[in-house]
Amino acid sequence: MISEADAIVSGIIAKWCAGFAKLDAAALSSLYSRNAFFFGSNPKLYRGRDGVADYFNGLPRWRKPSAAFSEVNAAQAGPDLINVGATITFDLAGERPDLVVKMSWVIIREDGEWMIVNHHASSKAPLI
Repeated sequence: MISEADAIVSGIIAKWCAGFAKLDAAALSSLYSRNAFFFGSNPKLYRGRDGVADYFNGLPRWRKPSAAFSEVNAAQAGPDLINVGATITFDLAGERPDLVVKMSWVIIREDGEWMIVNHHASSKAPLI
């Protein structure tokens, strides 16, 4: 039986992947808390929905981007808090090599909606 946390996370992942496939910064940023911290594929810390939108608007305009989540682990850490760890494989249709990252999210219930409040992506390759 799928847990409530798994169901919530699956729904957010589906919306996230759909938004990424269109590089739709407005759709993607709507999944994030107004207080979000976002570390993506560059060293800058982006803050809030506007920061998340700036990040996605700054990405190259790939023709056919896609993202696939695997090894998804979700844990309900409190009544309004879900912790998530996963691997994301980005397929950029040969415009650059596939990119595989480790990703962690902290999801909170904000104004009755589940929102990503912390997003951190890092290299899947060992650093040390």
